[in-house]
Amino acid sequence: MQVEVFNIQGEKTGRTVELPEEIFGIAPNEHVVYLSVKQYLANQRQGTHKAKERSEIAGSTRKLHRQKGTGGSRKGDIKNPLYHGGGRIFGPKPRDYRFKLNKKVRALARKSALSSKAQNDGIVVVEDFSFEAPKTSVFTRILKALQLDKQRTLLVTSDYEKEVLQSVRNLPKASVMRASDLNTYQILHANKLILSEGAIEKIKATFA
Repeated sequence: MQVEVFNIQGEKTGRTVELPEEIFGIAPNEHVVYLSVKQYLANQRQGTHKAKERSEIAGSTRKLHRQKGTGGSRKGDIKNPLYHGGGRIFGPKPRDYRFKLNKKVRALARKSALSSKAQNDGIVVVEDFSFEAPKTSVFTRILKALQLDKQRTLLVTSDYEKEVLQSVRNLPKASVMRASDLNTYQILHANKLILSEGAIEKIKATFA
């Protein structure tokens, strides 16, 4: 799959790059994409939720009234879950929501997400670039030149670029990520993927 390369001024360079069919041209597997996104979201959960059961509530253990003969229901003490301020029945407890996915399943999910973007014109390739100093306004101009300033974008770089990261992090609709850290959720969450030429080589090496 041949894709045109743009410079940061939004102009065509006259060059193209080859996106490997085995990564960007497969038939997306929706089920493994679902599993990968589910795993990512589950891993973000802290799992620190907690509700007190009746044994953990501070209060009297005195029986409120006799068991029989009142015409009312059995109630026990004031910590009864039926009362306001009583314990919680089957309340949440701290737990770990993480679960395991096989390496090949995760790889297939990323390939499916990348292929889906490629098939729906969701990928823009730009020349490698770097910033001498963090500057959000400079990156904003790049997005405007590429006509992507109104869309949710994910810039994929070949390596960690501190100045680029600091230039992007204040923009609500833009984010940046190394090619080696790509995950299915972030790929699908963005409307457009901006791939640097170096990132494409890194993706090829990662999935080789």
